[in-house]
Amino acid sequence: MASSMSLSFSSSVVSSALPRPETISKTKPHAPNSTIVSSTLTGGAVSDKKKQRHWKEGEYPGLSHHSIPGSSKKPPLKNLKKKLDRKNNAKAWVSTVTETLSDCILKKQWLQALQVFEMLREQPFYQPKEGTYMKLLVLLGKSGQPHRARQLFDEMIEEGCEPTPELYTAMLAAYCRNDLIDEAFSTLNQMKSLPTCQPDVFTYSTLIKVCVDASLFDLVESLYGEMDERLIMPNTVTQNIVLSGYGKAGKFDQMEKVLSGMLGSSACKPDVWTMNIILSVFGNKGQIDMMERWYEKFRNFGIEPETRSFNILIGAYGKKRMYDKMSSVMEYMRKLQFPWTTSTYNNVIEAFAGAGDAKNMEYTFDQMRGEGMKADTKTFCCLINGYANAGLFHKVISTVQLAAKFEIPENTSFYNAVISACAKAEDLREMERVFKRMKDKQCQPNELTFSVMVDAYRKEGMNDKIYDLEQLKEELLNNGGLQPQ
Repeated sequence: MASSMSLSFSSSVVSSALPRPETISKTKPHAPNSTIVSSTLTGGAVSDKKKQRHWKEGEYPGLSHHSIPGSSKKPPLKNLKKKLDRKNNAKAWVSTVTETLSDCILKKQWLQALQVFEMLREQPFYQPKEGTYMKLLVLLGKSGQPHRARQLFDEMIEEGCEPTPELYTAMLAAYCRNDLIDEAFSTLNQMKSLPTCQPDVFTYSTLIKVCVDASLFDLVESLYGEMDERLIMPNTVTQNIVLSGYGKAGKFDQMEKVLSGMLGSSACKPDVWTMNIILSVFGNKGQIDMMERWYEKFRNFGIEPETRSFNILIGAYGKKRMYDKMSSVMEYMRKLQFPWTTSTYNNVIEAFAGAGDAKNMEYTFDQMRGEGMKADTKTFCCLINGYANAGLFHKVISTVQLAAKFEIPENTSFYNAVISACAKAEDLREMERVFKRMKDKQCQPNELTFSVMVDAYRKEGMNDKIYDLEQLKEELLNNGGLQPQ
């Protein structure tokens, strides 16, 4: 059975062709400024009645339409048509390339986006734009490519594009997303040395988040002190970040202290995001009673839940297999006319997937598609995990094929789900093929990737394979290429 799965699955991970824009945008592109300079002579021949113009040394008079006998004032229509065709073709080409770039960014295809952007930069009409660089920096940061983001940032400055606090913060965020804290602080110091790029509350909030996630609470206090010196007031977003960090670390006393400060503040009062953070903290820890208690407290504070609040409750109930309460929340959403979103369905699918309940998982997925809800990467990760948990490995293959058909982005979580399914099927050869494809696609593995593969090899006593993985992991750690889990 393992060998048959290997043959089938290999075909399922063949890369699909890059999408190309179906239509050409009619939006007028920003063409480079050009100035057409024409010089004319008012007279073509020397006349007794007209005084001949004397040109300065080095000045070329050019020719007027009148200076050539029989010439027309207007250029031939044929030449005009050719010129207009060339201009329209250039506009169409620019629109196609910019549309393709936007499409790649939207689909989070960072490598293709860089390739298209390089094509754009080689054109004579190209002018660097802050917005384009901002989108690419954010994409690279989210795609686990902080070093490529830095390279792009340096190229941007070389091209003469003036750096701004927003661009520096995007670069800093790329480091933070990939747990490169030293590089992030180095970027902060660069900003402080530039009069026009001083850090703001968003810069500090981004840094505080990475410190909180790494449980570096001493650094958090240091950053708060620096903000106070610079007269930068933390906002609700900043406080919510710290709340989340304390909650995940189990520091509930500090969490309540921050929350009490927010309740007594006029500048950063708790909002629905605060509510969602607290619900997530207790929901993820399986503390359902505390989650429900805080839900009521926030309602008493006058904070009304939103769709995400209900999705958090559904996810928490689903993980504890409290299906009755999960269904009650979904019915309550319908009653209040809150839409069921992709996240709503994902939470339900994830609940059944964790229990290996393929039947109800499939029913939910079919209902999701029936309502026209678009599935995302998490949807397919849950489906793959669910089929693997149920031992239905042939359905893992068909699910991967369906994901390719829907052009679902293949990120680290997606590959981890497939690798885990291969490990559960004891098909180590296919697991290795998927891991190779992952690397070929420039999708960086994380701690979970290595953990799953090492466990699979350990069961088979393949210590040489474990050694090779550990060497690769060490190399990625040294190069900053290991994705955070």
